[in-house]
This record gives sequence, C-alpha cells and structure tokens, in this order.
Amino acid sequence: MSAHGFDQGCFVTGTDTGAGKTFASTVLLHAMRRDGRPAVGMKPVASGCERKHEGWRNEDALALLAASDPRPDYQLVNPYALPEPTAPQIAAAMAGVHVELPTLLAAHTALATQAGGRVLVEGVGGWLAPLADGLEQADLVHALDLPVVLVVGLRLGCLNHARLTARAIQADGCRLAGWIGNQVEAPGPHAAAYRSLLEAALPGPCLGELPFAPGASPGELAAKLSLP
Repeated sequence: MSAHGFDQGCFVTGTDTGAGKTFASTVLLHAMRRDGRPAVGMKPVASGCERKHEGWRNEDALALLAASDPRPDYQLVNPYALPEPTAPQIAAAMAGVHVELPTLLAAHTALATQAGGRVLVEGVGGWLAPLADGLEQADLVHALDLPVVLVVGLRLGCLNHARLTARAIQADGCRLAGWIGNQVEAPGPHAAAYRSLLEAALPGPCLGELPFAPGASPGELAAKLSLP
C-alpha cells in the first residue's frame, strides 16, 4: 500500500458485535483524510434504524457519514436500512427486504467516484455474520477487492476472538491489512500483556490502539493510528 494508506479503500470488521467497529471506523476515516484527500464511509447493511422524516436512519451509518468528506447521500452510505435491531437476516425478513449484492456494488461505485476510490466499508457484527441469506461479508470483500482491517475489542477473551477471526479472514481468501486495538472498557492490569500477545499472534500489523476515552471525538484520536 502507498504511504497514504488505503488508496483503494478498506473493509472493517470486528472480533464481535461490541468491539467498537463504528467508532474505530470513524477514527480511521479521519486518519485517511489527514493528507487532505477525500474519503467516505459506507455501511452497506444496517439493522436497528430510527424513523426520521427523511426515512429510516441508522446511528452507525450517520457516524460514518459525519466522518466523511465529501458528505454523500445517505442512501449511498447505507443502501439497506433495516428497522429491527437484530441480525440482518432476521431484520431483512421482518422488513420484507431482499439484500442484493448488485445494489451494494452500485452504491460503492457511486461513493468511490465521489471519493477518488477511498471508501471505508464497515461490515456487520463479526466476520462470519452474513449480510443476507446466501451473502457473506467475504463475498462483498472479494467483489470489491478490498483489504480487511480487524477491530479488536480489548477485553478478556479478545485473544481467542482475534485469532479465530484472523484465521477465518485468511481462510476466505481475503487480505488482512492490519488490526486496531480498541479499549472498549477501562484497561486492566494486564493490558500491555494482551497487546504483546496480540501483536505476536496476529498476521497483520497493529495500526494503533484507541484508548478508553468516552466522549472523545474521532478526529482527536486519528493521530493514534498509523496507516500501512
């Protein structure tokens, strides 16, 4: 990758639902934009949306939109906004919606045109959570030919979850470009040891560690990340 990092975008996944993918993604977007060039976020499928006067809106997708420059239309950032706060397959069935790969690819193409190719795509839940019946996250990654960034929620159990996820990403034939450690809770006495074990165990480099800092803005934390 170039010194600018992720010139063709990236796909962000997490060790589990509570790993802090969205917050890490917004920080990563700000880090990508440090060189003054555009970069936009995308949440292809989002479940758990609130009805606004302009339509269904998802909090995570809105956070990605706020961290983007330029600011695309919401429908491109989040093509499938599903009301029910549950697994996308269930939420789509309840909404009577069929999530289709061509729709996601068309939205990504439009975003890439606006952002010079630099689109950060945030997945759902953990790596093996399907986007829809018969549509895995790996299918979208392959279709877009994106490197994968893994967000590791730093807490008890993270070593197992991170190693399993890294192996699954590689087994699916995808490229793990690196990982971000995210302090989702106040660090315990063994935080440094966990970081060392993760660095030794994971095949990609650590792009940085985000502190446990409730209320901190993504822009303030962008300096914590080093792009590949």
